[in-house]
Formats: sequence, C-alpha cells, structure tokens
Amino acid sequence: MLETLRHILRLFIIGRILVRYDALFPLEALDLGLVVAWAVRILGGRPDKRFVGKRQGERLAAAMQELGPTFIKLGQLISTRPDLVGEPMATDLAELRDQLKPFAPSEVRNAVETEFSAPLESLFSSFQLEPIAAASIAQVHLAVTDDNRNVAVKVLRPGIERAFQRDLALFLWIADIAERTQPAIRRLRPVAVIQTLADITAIEMDLRLEAAAASELKSNFLRDPRLEVPEIDWQRTARRVMTSSRVEGISINDKDTMRANGIDLSAVAVTLIQTFLEQVFRDGFFHADLHHGNLFVTSDGAIQVVDFGIMGRLDPRMRCFFAELLLAFLDSDYRRAAELHLETGILTSDQSVESFAQACRSIGEPILGLPANRISIGRLLGQLLEVTKTFSMETQPQLLMLQKTMVVVEGVARGLDPELDIWKTARTVVEPWVQETLAPDARLRDSLHRAAGAAKRIPDLISHAEHAAASLTSHGVLLHPDSAKAIAAAQARHRRPLNILIGLVIALLAVALIHSA
Repeated sequence: MLETLRHILRLFIIGRILVRYDALFPLEALDLGLVVAWAVRILGGRPDKRFVGKRQGERLAAAMQELGPTFIKLGQLISTRPDLVGEPMATDLAELRDQLKPFAPSEVRNAVETEFSAPLESLFSSFQLEPIAAASIAQVHLAVTDDNRNVAVKVLRPGIERAFQRDLALFLWIADIAERTQPAIRRLRPVAVIQTLADITAIEMDLRLEAAAASELKSNFLRDPRLEVPEIDWQRTARRVMTSSRVEGISINDKDTMRANGIDLSAVAVTLIQTFLEQVFRDGFFHADLHHGNLFVTSDGAIQVVDFGIMGRLDPRMRCFFAELLLAFLDSDYRRAAELHLETGILTSDQSVESFAQACRSIGEPILGLPANRISIGRLLGQLLEVTKTFSMETQPQLLMLQKTMVVVEGVARGLDPELDIWKTARTVVEPWVQETLAPDARLRDSLHRAAGAAKRIPDLISHAEHAAASLTSHGVLLHPDSAKAIAAAQARHRRPLNILIGLVIALLAVALIHSA
C-alpha cells in the first residue's frame, strides 16, 4: 500500500512536468494515469507557450530530457518501438541525447579514490578532472598511467543507481497495471520492454560488465584489422570506474579530415556495414549504440568503436531466422518469408500463412522498387514490426534492438556514401554465412550437439518426475510452499484495484494540501 502511494505521488510530480511541455498524453492513455492527469490539470500548471503547435514526439522528448537519465533512456528505448508509439513519435524520441552537465571535479576524485582505496596520483601520472564527455550515467576523462600509456577513464555519476532504481520500480508498476487491465496493450509486452531497460542499465551501472563486453567484442575481432576495440586496463577498472586505452582516430562524422588524410569514405561505409553484420550473424553479439559519437576511423580506414554499455545478442535460432528472412526478401520470395515466421513460432498456427505472405509482399515490393541507394534493411524490419499487430504476433525484443541499431548504422554509412547499396553489401556477409551455417554437415553437427545436451538432462528429468510423484498424497496434490504463496498472491491481485483506489484518494488529498500550502 505504501509503495503504491509512493508511485502515485511520484506520478503527480512527473505529471506536473509533462503539463509544462504539453505532453500529458502518455498518462491520459492509461486508466490509472487518466485519474492522475485529471488531478494534475486541476491542481495547477499550464503548458509553456514555446511548445504549442509542436509534434507530440517533440514535446515528449523535451519533457523526458528534463525528467532526467532514466526517462532519457526510456525514451531512447521506446524510439525502437514504432509498433508501440508510431513511426513519427519514434523518430522524434530517437533524437534524445543524454548529454548532461558534468559533475564536480571533487566528486570525480572521490569516486576514483573510493573505488580503488588509493590516491588518484598513485593510479595515474596525470588525470584531467574536466571531462571530455558527460552523459546521463557516466562521464569520460583523459589520463596517463604511471607507465606512460594514454587512457580514457569512465566514471559513474554519484547516486545514479538510486535514481534509476526508483524510476524503474515506477515504470514496472505502470507496465504491470497496463498489461493486466488493457488487453490491447498486452501484445506489446510493456513489462518486457521495461525489463529490457532494466537489464541495459544494470550493465551500464556496473562498469566491470561494460569492460567485459568490450573485451568480448575485441576477442571476436582479434584477427580482423577492420574493427578496433580499446584494450581494457583491468587493474584500473572496478564497478564505478573503467579504464581503457585511448582512441586516437578521426570522428566518423569528420568527413573533411578523413578526405584530407586520404581515407576512402565509401570503403569505410562498406567496412562499417560488413563488420556490424559479422557481429550480428557470426558472433551473435553486437554493439547496439553505433551512433556518430561512438565511431572513429584510423588512418588506414579501420573502424574504432567506444562505449559498450548497450550491447545486443541474438541466439542461433534468431540469427538463422533473420538471415534467411533477409535473403527471402532479396529474392522476392514472400511465401518463404511468411513460412519463416511460422517455423520460428512468431506467427501462430491459427494465422494464415498466405495472408502474411501478402503482407510481406506489401512491405517488400515498395522497398525493392526503390533505387539501390535508398533500400534500407532497417526500414524493412521496422515495417515488419508494424504489421505484427494485424496478425496478433508478439514482439521480439532481440529483433527490436537489432532494428534500431540497423537504422542508425545505415544512417551513418549513407552519410559517408549516399550512393551505398546496403543490400548488396549485406549480401556479401549474409549469403556465405547462411550457406555455411545451414549446410547439411553443419545441421548434423548442431543436431548431435543438441542431442548430447538433451542426454545430459535425462537424470534431472527423472529426478523431477520422482519429485512430482512424491507430491501426490492420498488427499490429492501436496502443494509446495512456493506454490501456495503464488496462489495467495493471485488472490491478492483481485483486491488490488480497491487498494489503488484508496491510494488515489489519499494521493489527491496529499497533493491538494501541498498545492494549497
């Protein structure tokens, strides 16, 4: 009850900021939020005239920027869900940037010294306390180690974990209510969306995990000079501080400098697309935040990447699905594209394969009819996600992150070479991978591997069966204590609407008193 009341009071505070930006519509779309929105409008606040006439997405993005780091991250995540908010709003939210004011030099020093229980001067021969970049979760400083290596040091913002925990708890509460009370929203899996955000931020707020992601990506490209990843300095890396070798390349956005250094921009664009798709298909582990600020180019045209807080994974099943799907569209085989959705379980058996093949044709034909330099894999994935509603298909979180990253990578590549044929470039990676992965001998190896795994699980299955038999008594089934708790929790949920109503009344009175004070 107290937690519910805290969430409602927090919603009122958020609502007042949303009113200022004329962006209260997300709350008005929810049953619970509608009551909060109504109360906020009555208790005060008018939209700022600067935002009158602006698009909904522009107003919401501005409000999220003021609401702080958690909301910025939420907005960035929602921007990958055009099926949830529509293409125009997704595009506006994609413009959210988590550039915040840096925190004080004294806090930087304290964070580093506390983490390593040592003076800053004993860790680095020099350390620039003014950051070169300040984002919502951390900021980056340049330093030199005692053995004269140039490094970059990433330091978490003070108190960031507590702020995220508070807001994520609120988001999960709202998503759970929406999923239980609004069937139309259930298909979009809002709880899974927020859980994805929680998983991403958990990695971003433990810099050891980010360092491990960088190390894994580096190991995947050890023998490939086209992609460079900074070396992690593990002796100067901990939960709240990460140290890595300094990137010395040219920003991928600085085309003039690259041309002046004799770098072939078209070749860099091809390298960017190919190395990204190799991360996706060969490794199933890809950098999911490849915007201009995280990409640099060496004098010989290699790509350098930084910032490994947001990484994506595709399991082998989804990699095969996505690769075969791309080839089906490239070959205009829409029936095969539909069958792939059915085989993967994304399209349920009660839906018509023929109708979905027709929907695939409606997506593919307009895209394939465009000039080569306008064909977009990201756009294809985005439109496929949009038709999921028509066929009652559950969204696939793995593909959502891939689609968002693909759009960004394509945009960066086309900025380097507007004439780039992305589908032709993609085919050079996807087709050989499919031929190698789906060849008969590869399938046989995979089947034997899965059979061996299943054999190892047989003792556990027997044990579970014996345990289930032991649970049967002459009086029926003996419930495990955890099962009894789950049943009690389910019964309690039926009483929850009354608790929420009581909480709303208390919250309205509290806010009214605060407002009149």
